[in-house]
Amino acid sequence: VQLQASGGGLVQPGGSLRLSCATSGRPFSNYDMAWFRQAPGNERQFVAGHRRGRGATYNADLVKGRFTISRDNAKNTMYLQMNSLIPEDTAVYYCAATTAHTITSSMRSVGTYEYWGQGTLVTVSS
Repeated sequence: VQLQASGGGLVQPGGSLRLSCATSGRPFSNYDMAWFRQAPGNERQFVAGHRRGRGATYNADLVKGRFTISRDNAKNTMYLQMNSLIPEDTAVYYCAATTAHTITSSMRSVGTYEYWGQGTLVTVSS
């Protein structure tokens, strides 16, 4: 599967952005999906995940109540709605996919995912 992330940009603190991850190749519904982010000098960190099937979702504590992950299987696209953005959210955001059926711990691990998008930069600054 190929992943294409988009929607990043410059936003003021308190603002919102919606990221998209369009997929192509094998059926989108075959994958557990996630968003990760990486700020300069930091390791890539889990942001939110969305399982296939019933589509259980999980958010990292840092973004709970502010970010919402969703997926549209008909459009083969995953989204990340980001509200109440703060400067600490500044990072390159990556979407990822795995054929594995994840559990909570594995969903949060970079090594779980076989497929990655190219990343989209989100900058939160006044």
